[in-house]
Amino acid sequence: MADKKKGPVEKIALQCTECGEKNYTTTKNRRNIPGKLELMKFCPKLRKHTLHRETKIK
Repeated sequence: MADKKKGPVEKIALQCTECGEKNYTTTKNRRNIPGKLELMKFCPKLRKHTLHRETKIK
C-alpha cells in the first residue's frame, strides 16, 4: 500500500501522568499547537480528573 502524505494533523494518545495508562485518543494540528498537548481529563482507573499528556500512538 502507498503511504499517506504527512499533513499538519496527526493522531495522538493522551496518557495519564499519575497511573501511566493511555486513556484517550485525539487529533492535533501541528501548526497551531507545536508543543506537547496537556489536558485535565478523567482517569477511569483512579476515578478522578488528572493531567494527561500527549504520547504517540503505536
